Amino acid sequence: MTDTHTHLYMDAFAGDESAAVERAIAAGVTRMVFPGVCPESHEAMMDLHRKFPTNTCVALGLHPTEVGENWSGVLDEMEKLLPSGDYSAIGEVGIDLHWDASNIENQKAAFSRQLKWAQKYDLPLIIHCRDGVEDTLDVIKNAEGKLPTMIFHSFTSDLNDVRRIREVCDPYFGINGVVTFKNAASLREALPEIGIEKIVLETDAPYLAPTPHRGSRNESSYIPLIRDCVAATLGLSSEDVERISDNNADEIFNSF
Repeated sequence: MTDTHTHLYMDAFAGDESAAVERAIAAGVTRMVFPGVCPESHEAMMDLHRKFPTNTCVALGLHPTEVGENWSGVLDEMEKLLPSGDYSAIGEVGIDLHWDASNIENQKAAFSRQLKWAQKYDLPLIIHCRDGVEDTLDVIKNAEGKLPTMIFHSFTSDLNDVRRIREVCDPYFGINGVVTFKNAASLREALPEIGIEKIVLETDAPYLAPTPHRGSRNESSYIPLIRDCVAATLGLSSEDVERISDNNADEIFNSF
């Protein structure tokens, strides 16, 4: 199984990072993607990747909530890492208006620039979109040239947003523990609209732990719970969801 989005290198796992990876592997989750968030956490991410090089791959990106006043200078320094780095994606990048909508223009500019990285280096793009579908799609629509392969990470919306997104692009959708929540009926209703051929599984650990672990620290070892819920919702076997979502991950990432 593949966890296409997990932050096992974060402070929430301090001292337990390697054990968390080992628990995932023991649960059958043998492939994990670590998305970047900010320069300050970059070395922790790379260190954990170096300990498990055959089970993990890494992405480089500046998270929208980390876009500060000097965002352009920060991206200048990050971009220097790309030519010599072993990166499997650009991300996670995008738009987040949940906490602060006042910085939207800088977020859009940073997102646009990192989208160009994905185009230049022929890498997939991991998109964070929270309360910002229109602004996210504006950036994508204004991009010149061929769009990169994209994942709308942590997709928790409804079928109407699936349709809005598909008017602009044809991404994969990252489905995580939210799909198991009782109040996520609209997300489950959207899964047939998305279709298993465009679904990848993720945890977004340490956030959004699936039922019955909701409210506790999430882990990559919980991917089977998400797989089984997706399978039940789509009327498929867990084995089919695992196989097809893993194949989708293979199509997106070249490092596995």
